Amino acid sequence: MKNYQLASRARIGVLIPSTNTGVEYDLQQFGLDGITWHASRFLIRLKDWAAEGERSGDDANTVFERFLDLMREDMGPAIENIMTAQITHLMLGMSAETFWGGIEGNIEFEQAIQSQIGDLGMTTGAAATRKALEGFGAKKISVITPYPPIGDDNVRRYFDEIGFEVKHVVGLNCTSATAIAEVTIPEVIAAVKKADGDDVDAIIQCGTNLSTLDLFPTLEHWLEKPMIPINVATIWHALRASGINDKITGKGRLLEEF
Repeated sequence: MKNYQLASRARIGVLIPSTNTGVEYDLQQFGLDGITWHASRFLIRLKDWAAEGERSGDDANTVFERFLDLMREDMGPAIENIMTAQITHLMLGMSAETFWGGIEGNIEFEQAIQSQIGDLGMTTGAAATRKALEGFGAKKISVITPYPPIGDDNVRRYFDEIGFEVKHVVGLNCTSATAIAEVTIPEVIAAVKKADGDDVDAIIQCGTNLSTLDLFPTLEHWLEKPMIPINVATIWHALRASGINDKITGKGRLLEEF
């Protein structure tokens, strides 16, 4: 890559839904020399699932699938936008889409984006969490999500199909895209208690607008097992895929050990 003054090691583009405030908050905790993060936001036209359900008469699962369909339509221009910054890697700052439809759906989703970005490296939530779990040697996992039940089902399906034994999926069933960022610390801790067990090797947190970066590194010491926020997993994966192997302390075992 060209020797940019501010990005001598990597310029990482980050694709973010317009309603999302969690990804950028987490990225701001990583001030790494020679690395810059560049967000490209795409419009979320259906952000309140509960209100849309009341208007249309559809249940939460149907509305959430409509929400994802609209997201896919609006992602293309945002990708085109960020590519003009000559980024060296693309990180997706959304997660539900990457798990949808299990392995087959994940492959189809990734291929659609790869066809637009060519040979550029890419990080998705599904791929990053899979690599993280493999690094820890985890076999039995639990997952916390902010999604409606259909989102939980697709997360379970993905991890089942790639060979993990999913003990618990704890869904917070948030009513809108912005409500995900409003989940309180006590609510997260209650979800962790439901997700944990003696038969659980690791806990994954999905939903990029739910920041647990300030909480999970401490809870890892309490539970004595890996706890992996999706934003930390994607940041870690994007760095490693960019050839940046810095060990970072205080942000969880994933960045300290691998």
